[in-house]
Amino acid sequence: MLRIPEELHARLTTQAAADRRSLNAEILHSLEVSLNAMEGDDESP
Repeated sequence: MLRIPEELHARLTTQAAADRRSLNAEILHSLEVSLNAMEGDDESP
């Protein structure tokens, strides 16, 4: 179980529906995209 704020849950649920993904798949996709973006950031410590 993952505890997240209601507003974030609602945003993820809306995006998941738009992308035709489950909520779990949407969370994993968002994390992967975010982490990949961080890897390409030259200013990260």
